[in-house]
Amino acid sequence: MTGSSTQGIKTVLHPVSDLEKAKAVYAALLGVEPTADSSYYVGFEAEGQHIGLVPGGGPQGMTVPVAYWHVSDIEAKLAEVTAAGATVKEAAHDVGGGRLVATFTDPDGNILGLLQDQ
Repeated sequence: MTGSSTQGIKTVLHPVSDLEKAKAVYAALLGVEPTADSSYYVGFEAEGQHIGLVPGGGPQGMTVPVAYWHVSDIEAKLAEVTAAGATVKEAAHDVGGGRLVATFTDPDGNILGLLQDQ
């Protein structure tokens, strides 16, 4: 199979109902303090992974954790997965600092994410 490759799953976002309680649990689990800590997002860096906590599922309305595959060309990868049968849920968009994210569903409705850093 040809096409653009991924750099693996490096980011997982978790919707949470109580950010402070979740922050304490994830800090204990990961053994590190948050590297980003705000009322709308808490992020941890642990062993090359970024774990994010999103209160109330954020503006995208997340209801389940979403794993983000890091890619070098988000538009090319979206085209490849949709050609293979995926459905775009959230088109590629900038979330700050030149970081682009998008989500899509596989044929079974599982939500998968793509992330491209500029």
